[in-house]
Amino acid sequence: MTASDRPGPHVDTDLLVVGAGPTGLFAAYYAGFRGLRVAVADSLPELGGQITAMYPEKAIFDVAGFPSIRGRELVEALVEQAASAEPTYLLGRTATSLDHREDELRVGFDDGGVVVAKALLVTAGIGKFTPRPLPAGDGWLGCGLEFFVPSFAPYAGKDVVIVGGGDTAFDWAQHLEPVAASVTLVHRRDAFRAHERTVAAVRAAGVEIITHAEVTALRGDPVVEEVDLSVAGEPVTRKAQAVIAALGFVADLGPLQEWGMETSKRHIVVDHAMHTSVPRVFAAGDVTDYPGKVRLIAVGFGEAATAVNNAAAVIDPAAHVFPGHSSEA
Repeated sequence: MTASDRPGPHVDTDLLVVGAGPTGLFAAYYAGFRGLRVAVADSLPELGGQITAMYPEKAIFDVAGFPSIRGRELVEALVEQAASAEPTYLLGRTATSLDHREDELRVGFDDGGVVVAKALLVTAGIGKFTPRPLPAGDGWLGCGLEFFVPSFAPYAGKDVVIVGGGDTAFDWAQHLEPVAASVTLVHRRDAFRAHERTVAAVRAAGVEIITHAEVTALRGDPVVEEVDLSVAGEPVTRKAQAVIAALGFVADLGPLQEWGMETSKRHIVVDHAMHTSVPRVFAAGDVTDYPGKVRLIAVGFGEAATAVNNAAAVIDPAAHVFPGHSSEA
């Protein structure tokens, strides 16, 4: 059942969080800590945002208190933490419209649903993202071709071809090498966007890296069995039961761009309080921009707390921006 098939809900809440990635989930917890009712919406069908969609098995190293934590584990912990706020989750729904009232906001969704909130927090990350297509892969999606790797288990014992030269392509190559029968990485140039340390680790693991190459055809019936390449103009074939196109994605803010917020290069401009140029609308995480901005998960957590505390004071002018420390509660 798609969002358009479901009857759209009508939800009344104090704070609506648009974006259910790590920053949005922590914002939900913090809204509960401030005693606010909170709803969290996301166009994706699952919690966790980009982490869940793209690299749930990837190790993350920049979350305070965790020398290393896998994306899936981080999302699970954030969901457990947010549960204390008893949030209303609206997943698989895209926020499309924003209507201002005197002391509330009305946000419309693509399924006809409406959320009435006293403040809005946008934690949409990179916005709505669409994978860049593999030109030779038309018609093969789900038949051996995939854009994301939510789990490594399905690739056990398979010959895997990964197309791309960025961090995602090399991360997946590094993690799949111990699992798959073979891993081949194909890139159109001999220079890579991926971190040098990851490239070196993939080379050391024995992954075949073919450069100056592009995929010309996928062959098999009914699923992929072979991949045809053009390598420096010469035809080459590799056996493959799985092809992963890690060619990046196109991201944009979608309907959020029409909400009147000041933006800069697909990011939402905020002030020191995480307030946007629109009254009662805040933003936090990778979607934001301000002088000195650093796009890390750890930074997003701090911005979420700042945004929620300032939103609390807008919702209730008698409330203090600083609520005291959680250890004192």
